[in-house]
Amino acid sequence: MGREHGAPDGARDVVAGLDIGGTGTSVVLLDGERVVAREHAPTPARDGGAAMAATATGLVRSALGATPGARLVGAGVGAAGVVDAASGTVVAASDSFRDWAGFPLGAELGAALGVPVRVENDVNAFALGESRLGAARGLDDVLAVTLGTGVGGAFVLGGELYRGPRGAAGEIGHVRGFGDLPCTCGGRGHLETLASGRAVARAYQRAAGTAVAGAREVADLARAGDPHARDAFAAAADAVGRAAVLVASLLDVTDVVVGGGVAAAWDLLGPGVAESVLREPPVSGAAVRARPSSLGRDAVALGAASLAPAAALSLPG
Repeated sequence: MGREHGAPDGARDVVAGLDIGGTGTSVVLLDGERVVAREHAPTPARDGGAAMAATATGLVRSALGATPGARLVGAGVGAAGVVDAASGTVVAASDSFRDWAGFPLGAELGAALGVPVRVENDVNAFALGESRLGAARGLDDVLAVTLGTGVGGAFVLGGELYRGPRGAAGEIGHVRGFGDLPCTCGGRGHLETLASGRAVARAYQRAAGTAVAGAREVADLARAGDPHARDAFAAAADAVGRAAVLVASLLDVTDVVVGGGVAAAWDLLGPGVAESVLREPPVSGAAVRARPSSLGRDAVALGAASLAPAAALSLPG
């Protein structure tokens, strides 16, 4: 639990975990492992990095205002894009964002909040959250995949987050071999073109000739028996399964945790992923086990909070 450090004012130390994604920004305040406040708002991704940082700062302040006696001592951020964790800067980002690549997020948030801030890629933070508190707790080696606005991936190897020498390890969403559709990164045939929320919606629209608001609407249609909607989820599930087998063959990592908005429809996605990994198993013959996130929308923020540079935090490491 969080510690008061004998503060004369009776304040309790809390840390903030932030999730800055392509469509939404979420904040949790933690007193130890206990979430004491949550806030959420749309991400102003087209308004630029400064606007995104301001939104995140406002949410933290709102959460603090709703938590009497809370004193912020540190913050961790899971941010969309390739992140230089050492400097807290977003190095690269998709075309969903404006003025995000090169934005000094850690410095901006640290100045605004007045506490030390550590920034990590959002999918890396998701992997940490699920590994320490969620569906992958107790597992040493895990592939984490998020199916949201885009498709991201991250590794926990030997119980530790593996970033790679340039911070881009696990970017399974941009591996080729999944058809020939154009990807948001400028490439073609990437996993993201079949398994992201936008991809599921577009697949339905191409087949049915009817516009939909997003993957959630496609999921509702699939549950109602719409064959085009079911096909869109089947294609996404098969692609995720093939990607999981690819990783199992290369790294011998056979546990997979899947999160993000598309994975919220696990009743539609899960059976197809299970069929896909059985269709052509890795050369080791080991079972590839895919499971949904158990932390839901909190996963990235909780993982980020576990990195917050604050002695008050007592999450398992």
